[in-house]
Amino acid sequence: MSDRPEKPSFLRPAVFLDRDGVLNRDREEFVRTLEEFELYPQAVRAAARLSRAGLPVVIASNQSGIARGYLPEATADAMMHRLKEAVEAEGGRIAGIYHCPHSPEDGCDCRKPLPGLLLQAARDLHLDLSRSVMVGDSKRDLEAAAAAGCAATVLTLTGKVKPDDGPVWESWQVKPDHVSPTLEAAVPWILARMGRSG
Repeated sequence: MSDRPEKPSFLRPAVFLDRDGVLNRDREEFVRTLEEFELYPQAVRAAARLSRAGLPVVIASNQSGIARGYLPEATADAMMHRLKEAVEAEGGRIAGIYHCPHSPEDGCDCRKPLPGLLLQAARDLHLDLSRSVMVGDSKRDLEAAAAAGCAATVLTLTGKVKPDDGPVWESWQVKPDHVSPTLEAAVPWILARMGRSG
């Protein structure tokens, strides 16, 4: 992975969203089929609202089920297409989708907690990571954001961390700047943090 280029003044801040556990219901044994791909309606509305506020919304997702043989890449692409269509139906737009198809053993530089997905998106979409926010449901999402130099992180309690788990994030090296029960509930905080209304 090459170094990030110097940021020209026209770079835009973005909102990065993890997929499984933030936008759709996660499964312990991976989401393997389109039938198992269950979007959270509130999260779809939230992504659209962020987009309508003028913020690029970018998906950054580990999808090691591809490398493990649990689903073909075409199925993963179909899930992402369904997500894009759902957000568009709410008047929003997904600016970019980035996923790591590798297993933890592959030694890639794109699997979160490494920052490769975010760095690639920043290059492709001309994003200012230092003014961007990452929303995830796990410690590795926050670690990837910190490694990429994001301005802030949000932890949602709709995936790996549940409301009944207690404040487990207090023991993490990288702590969230905001904790929210859902993505939708986090939108006002994100918009205020990024100086937007909507």
